[in-house]
Amino acid sequence: MSKDIIRAESVVKILGGNVVLYDASVAIEKGEIFGIIGPSGSGKTTLLRLLIGFFKPEKGDVLLRSTALKGRQHELYTSVPNNLEIVKNVFGFASQIPSVYHNLTVEENLAYFGHLHGLTPEEINKTGTVLLKLMELYESRETLAKNLSGGMQRRLDLACAIIHKPKILILDEPTADLDPFLRTHIWDIIRKINEQGTTIIVSSHILSDVEQLCDRVCIVHKGKVIATDSPENIKKRFIDTEHIRVQTYPGKYRKLKKALAHKTIESVEEEGQELVITTKNAEKALPHVIKALSGAKESLTSIAVDRSSLDRVFMQLAEEDQ
Repeated sequence: MSKDIIRAESVVKILGGNVVLYDASVAIEKGEIFGIIGPSGSGKTTLLRLLIGFFKPEKGDVLLRSTALKGRQHELYTSVPNNLEIVKNVFGFASQIPSVYHNLTVEENLAYFGHLHGLTPEEINKTGTVLLKLMELYESRETLAKNLSGGMQRRLDLACAIIHKPKILILDEPTADLDPFLRTHIWDIIRKINEQGTTIIVSSHILSDVEQLCDRVCIVHKGKVIATDSPENIKKRFIDTEHIRVQTYPGKYRKLKKALAHKTIESVEEEGQELVITTKNAEKALPHVIKALSGAKESLTSIAVDRSSLDRVFMQLAEEDQ
């Protein structure tokens, strides 16, 4: 049986007369943390909204596999946009801007969203207590949401999104506008939610976080899904070189560039006060670099290795668009 819990099949979405997504396909496996990344305006938020059923595609379909569907004992696929009433409780959703009600307390917000999903007061109380402790909001349970900090509101929004124990949690820019400490805290909570069996689909423009958090990612570019794989394989596909940046004294770079000629080094260029050495494998090239510096009687003052990253993938895509 397929491991996919949800998949988009050749979906096309038109908004305002413009094709926002064209023939986009993606499959998310049960239990993984899956990232959707892309430049602003690429269509990634539209794809998220198609997956959860907020949008209906002009062409193609979004299919969900679950036993939570009425009258079924086995996991089968059903169309999300054509069965919203049946599948809605399978999903949890938290957007970039928290959707909590400012004039309700933390507990009242949880009770409200639990009621929307048909939970009993006993279920809301039991699950709510667990979530408040997970989100570190238990001591603030009687506080009005408008009096919470931005980070606390974001955590409350997450709690409201999973009060009904969804199988799939969709997060659109969950750490936008948060400082590094709060971002790390939110990602830790997301990992804990995933460890309890929830499949998580997340979009984020903070690519270093996505690189560390996600099992797999897909890149949406100009309305198309151009790649889906692990972060490491994505980097290998788009970036096949690394850069070694060195500064030396007395800095006779013309002579040093000749000394650096080697089979492990593809090119050497001067950039300001640095030499930028391009190589396919920095670890193999570094011993030769050090040896060349010694032979040229140059003292190393600084050295750094720019390895492949999702940020570099995006920079390369941007350069190709120009």
